[in-house]
Amino acid sequence: MTMQLKIGFLPLVDACLPILAHEHGFAEEEGLDLTFVRDVSWATVLDRLLYGHSDAAHMLAPLAIATTLGRGRPAQKLAAPFVLGLNGNAVTVSNDLAKAIGADGTLGDPAEIGERLKDVAAKASASGRKLRFGVVHRYSSHNYMLRYWLSACGIRPDEDLEIVTIAPPFSADAIAAGEVDGSCVGEPWNSIAVEQGAGQIVLATAQIWRRGVEKVLALREDRLEENKTAIAALIRAMCKAGAHFVDPEQWDCNAEILSRPEYCDAPIELVRRAISDRLVLRAGDPPQEYRDFMFQYREIANFPWVSQAEWLYSQLVRWDGLEYSAQDAEAAARVFRPDIYRAALQATDEPLPSASSKVEGSVSSPLTASAQRGSITMENNTFFDHEPFDPDHLQDYIATQK
Repeated sequence: MTMQLKIGFLPLVDACLPILAHEHGFAEEEGLDLTFVRDVSWATVLDRLLYGHSDAAHMLAPLAIATTLGRGRPAQKLAAPFVLGLNGNAVTVSNDLAKAIGADGTLGDPAEIGERLKDVAAKASASGRKLRFGVVHRYSSHNYMLRYWLSACGIRPDEDLEIVTIAPPFSADAIAAGEVDGSCVGEPWNSIAVEQGAGQIVLATAQIWRRGVEKVLALREDRLEENKTAIAALIRAMCKAGAHFVDPEQWDCNAEILSRPEYCDAPIELVRRAISDRLVLRAGDPPQEYRDFMFQYREIANFPWVSQAEWLYSQLVRWDGLEYSAQDAEAAARVFRPDIYRAALQATDEPLPSASSKVEGSVSSPLTASAQRGSITMENNTFFDHEPFDPDHLQDYIATQK
């Protein structure tokens, strides 16, 4: 019997795994019939999920946590049994701001760029017109990564500059129109801004946190319980799609699929650059390689580490001006479901870690991790300021960031 699932998504390259699971037949092999609903804003993707118009969604990881905790709307429990990918976003600024901060057409050192931006932001504020950056949602890794970077560089978000919300498909237009001086968004929208001559890419969010958690497969918790067999099948299909996605021999065909109007609706070459870690940072320049710009599948990238959810909770507390709550921290941690991931893959050859949590940002050179099955080698996962996050000291970590 075929199991049917409807999946909501935004036109972003990191929606790739369920799409490719469908297009390459991996979902069908698992007895699934997938259909997709393409939206233009995260608010709409979330609404469809909460009101039962979709069964699962390509979702901002922090938004799944914020929804569970009732931030901005009545609380509804969501579950994330699969991480769709790490990294994949960039900071793109207008040509005028790029010139002001001395951007040279390369991905520079985050601390140095931040130091120059601090001076420009101070001058702009003093003149009565603060710099303005766009992010895709208040509860997004884009927002948290941008704020983390700015703050560590001595720039006070919401005081020294403004941060506003812009849906991904409109980010390039907002820069071109002068509504924002820069944005933090996923591909292909940074590259589209460059192609249009509206701005320059100056930073990859992978430079802020080398293995930063990004999107997840999200479901209502009650629907997960009702559809465990189908979701387990989807997890297996997406793992197969992940292995296919990272194979260089498949970049051309996957770029063609993802570029189609029903998915990203973007030039094939821009999509291919993203999935091959090669970006044009400035109009007219040749592509530059930044390894692991997008990070799917390798190093069990799709495993929903509870510590990732706890770091996201720390940022929600920080930027919403909340007090630490042990009850909320526990609820946030429960959103990520390694138990579902393990159960789905138990009969496969996929590697599985022994632990469900780890110290984030603590690995600077290859490290063999303890595995329940298979061999797992973790590589660089550091934060740019070299401050690791230990989930066993969550409250202390939050206190240091006030």
